[in-house]
Amino acid sequence: MDEGGTPLLPDSLVYQIFLSLGPADVLAAGLVCRQWLAVSRDEFLWREQFYRYYQVARDVPRHPAATSWLEEFQRLYDTVPCVEVQTLREHTDQVLHLSFSHSGYQFASCSKDCTVKIWSNDLTVSLLHSADMRPYNWSYTQFSQFNQDDSLLLASGVFLGPHNSSSGEIAVISLDSFVLLSRVRNKPYDVFGCWLTETSLISGNLHRIGDITSCSVLWLNNAFQDVESENVNVVKRLFKIQNLNASTIRTVMVADCSRFDSPDLLLDAGDPGTSPCRVFDLGSDNEEEAASPAHAKEGLRHFLDSVLEGRAQPQLSDRVLETKVAELLAQGHTKPPEHSATGTRSKYLIFTTGCLTYSPHQIGIKQILPHQMTTAGPVLGEGRGSDAFFDALDHVIDVHGHIIGMGLSPDNRYLYVNSRAWPSGAVVADPMQPPPIAEEIDLLVFDLKTMREVRRALRAHRAYTPNDECFFIFLDVSRDFVASGAEDRHGYIWDRHYNICLAKLRHDDVVNSVAFSPQEQELLLTASDDATIKAWRSPRTMRILQAPRPRPRAFFSWLASQRR
Repeated sequence: MDEGGTPLLPDSLVYQIFLSLGPADVLAAGLVCRQWLAVSRDEFLWREQFYRYYQVARDVPRHPAATSWLEEFQRLYDTVPCVEVQTLREHTDQVLHLSFSHSGYQFASCSKDCTVKIWSNDLTVSLLHSADMRPYNWSYTQFSQFNQDDSLLLASGVFLGPHNSSSGEIAVISLDSFVLLSRVRNKPYDVFGCWLTETSLISGNLHRIGDITSCSVLWLNNAFQDVESENVNVVKRLFKIQNLNASTIRTVMVADCSRFDSPDLLLDAGDPGTSPCRVFDLGSDNEEEAASPAHAKEGLRHFLDSVLEGRAQPQLSDRVLETKVAELLAQGHTKPPEHSATGTRSKYLIFTTGCLTYSPHQIGIKQILPHQMTTAGPVLGEGRGSDAFFDALDHVIDVHGHIIGMGLSPDNRYLYVNSRAWPSGAVVADPMQPPPIAEEIDLLVFDLKTMREVRRALRAHRAYTPNDECFFIFLDVSRDFVASGAEDRHGYIWDRHYNICLAKLRHDDVVNSVAFSPQEQELLLTASDDATIKAWRSPRTMRILQAPRPRPRAFFSWLASQRR
């Protein structure tokens, strides 16, 4: 300013100078005088700072909930849980999974040390209970989930047995007394299991039909098995699904359709011609597409005649022949999808599956209708004709790669999928030899309301194990962020709106699982093969927790002492 208080530099020139500075320098310069302070808060200035600093594509608009570019810059800079605040070392082996209670007051962890540990989540995390599952012939614990009212914990584990054994078990633990209430068989073990209602859970079973053909049965189980009597069912068959080419159903989860009423997630902004959205609704209402049992039998007879007479060209291998016969048999013996009444909000059962090879490369979606959400009624399910051996899927997503993780957004509308892609144009010639998979992990996003893939995938994390050694890496989604583990010894956090990686969280080994607090997305937990659990908080939370508390004034201190 000159002596008369007039700025020596016009605002436009100060603005151009500030454009060449970094965010911290702009804020520091704003402390010099009132003119510079006003320019340092300019919306256009912070719009440029935002896109440049975070390297966001210019065609991505500002988050609809944001009121200014400076506020949005501060949100991404200050609210990401990237500050390590505590390391938990109570596990003695690899920690495989983490899950929060819905209240956020507790969380559970599963480990190769064969324990399920339940923790109290306060400013400092403390251990409440440790359940040792070795007396039940478990090899290790792998997954847990709290029921809706946080009164019960589902814990999934793997049985001791030969290397190729696929059997597991689900245990239900009371969170009031930490007593084990019931145990349910689960095969294969990587079905994991999940809650459908507050007192009923879903498990799996597998029946071999041929060398590479099988049938997966999904069961609904009452959590309180001690009420069993001749009049009360504790189990009921939900679905029976055919598996081809050595595939099986794994990783079941439930999405509640009644929670879909949320704003659209603006992840698909950009040139619509750059990459077409993949539509994965494969359900059909066309009656002509559904083969009748008579047509299926006729087709099977003609096919077998051509094979026996040597007219099938080229000559088919035993595995290809088995798959062809299984497909033809299922055509006339599969119950078509049921549709809920108009206006009825049901739930989706979501799981990994496949049709070409044993590695999970598809996601199956099956609607669960209201009458199916109880164990009451026939044990083997309802409405199945004598010719209907299997249930048809409502929708299928084919990701053309090996699926290694899935997670739902808090509103259950968006499905996030960790996938390691197959080479472009890869063809599966042998179901026991899937294509090689990429080291880069693609984090794909699917909208369950519109049944479409959201276009841009998230990428930053990596994995190195081949197909036959590939393991699940659990991810989690909060209101604004999505996080995942990785085999490169880091956890990762992205912003859901801008599709940018915001933080890398260091461990000493593979990061298997991450979990946001459902009540406080600025708190994140990570679990690793280094046998530790780490708690991470945002810089803003740390400032609040570390801020000195004001000392009480003398009068109020004297008054408080007189009351003692």
